[in-house]
Amino acid sequence: MTTTTFETDLPRAERQRLTSELLAKAHTAEGEEQDRILEEVILLNAAVARSIAHRYTGRGIPRADLEQVAYTALVRAAKSFHPDRADDFLTYAVPTIRGEVKRWFRDHGWTVRPPRPIQELQSTLLRIGSERGHLPTSELAEIAHVPEQKVREALDARGCFTPTSLDAPLRAGEAHSSAEATIGDMLPAIDGGLADCETRLALEQAIHVLCPRDQLVVRLRFIEDRSQAEIGEAIGVTQTQVSRILTRIIDELREQLQGVGIAA
Repeated sequence: MTTTTFETDLPRAERQRLTSELLAKAHTAEGEEQDRILEEVILLNAAVARSIAHRYTGRGIPRADLEQVAYTALVRAAKSFHPDRADDFLTYAVPTIRGEVKRWFRDHGWTVRPPRPIQELQSTLLRIGSERGHLPTSELAEIAHVPEQKVREALDARGCFTPTSLDAPLRAGEAHSSAEATIGDMLPAIDGGLADCETRLALEQAIHVLCPRDQLVVRLRFIEDRSQAEIGEAIGVTQTQVSRILTRIIDELREQLQGVGIAA
């Protein structure tokens, strides 16, 4: 009967001894008996998988997801392990689990996904930084055997896992206050002209459908800002007729714009 649970975390020596004994039995067992033994191995070493997953928390992926990836890799390692491959099960399993978690980050952890070469170079630079500390871009490029420009691109992509909040203060380390400028405050406002671009294009097309005289009336009234009397004199009609013509044109344009889904 299995008494071990996912929460079990035995001392390393005891865990290693029990795991080795169980794997030796699993190697000679078959069917349900083998499955039961491997389940015990998985439960004994779940804390190790969990520990590996927790090293990658705080980078934009929920801890529960990382744990699930690590547990899945642990199950795969237990089922594929053979005593001839390594004396210690974890010597085989830990790289497998770590590799799966890293692959998960590579495929799912980017809020903004840079090109794959940039992703891989960023991982290389992070490893170099952990081993040698902070280095100038030129030295990083020399160690990684890539141009300095590529190093800069990879370093600039560091925020793609967890982009900085637009509510973050401009000066790091200061508590947020209503009077304090944030990163979002520095972004340009929405350009009203750009927001109305679609409407303007649709209106331009609608005007082109009008007859030449109606197009002239539109130009005189709304572009040259002529009065109705001046427009009447230019096209040979009375001011009252100009008013009626303008009303009809506006109704026709409104109908055309509504026909393409734009409120007039």
